[in-house]
Amino acid sequence: MKYFIGLIIMGILTENFVLAKFLGICPFLGVSKKIDTAAGMGAAVTFVLLLSTATTHPVNILLEKYNMAYLQTLVFILMIAALVQLIEIALKKYMKSLYNSLGVYLPLMTTNCAVLGCVILNIESGYSFGAAMVNALGAGLGFLLAMVMFAGVRTRLESAEIPKFLKGLPITLVSASLVSLSFLGFSGIIEGMKLV
Repeated sequence: MKYFIGLIIMGILTENFVLAKFLGICPFLGVSKKIDTAAGMGAAVTFVLLLSTATTHPVNILLEKYNMAYLQTLVFILMIAALVQLIEIALKKYMKSLYNSLGVYLPLMTTNCAVLGCVILNIESGYSFGAAMVNALGAGLGFLLAMVMFAGVRTRLESAEIPKFLKGLPITLVSASLVSLSFLGFSGIIEGMKLV
């Protein structure tokens, strides 16, 4: 149990896919203008991470069994694309406002390197199915936390007096780097607690 708690804490704080590994930056910068949209995207990515881990882990066993591991990336991208299409259809039917607010970033989740990166890192790390699922949950919650935190920062920036030369993308990138630096304070927490 301690091991699984360590995996979740790592995914959320110390090995955050967006803030530590710099995976999934496109939706991080593009959909983080409003907190509700950022939370919706974070929840959708978490769901895709869990589904893609659950489906790709057994498929990878088959690929390795038949000596076709070289097809791993191609097969995983196709599987993730199918899952994202299912989620897009469900959001369009049941959550129209979230579907509209996510816009082009929802289909781009297919190529979100955080999703593909999590799936491949789970396999390269040699995680069992249960550990891979827990790691995917931690990665998704970390993505959600980063999105919501950054959306809060960007909301505050709208009412701040920013010099003209920093407005737009420059202040967004400076803010993103400061949010990323804030997570450095958690480095060493896993080793210190001896969770993993």
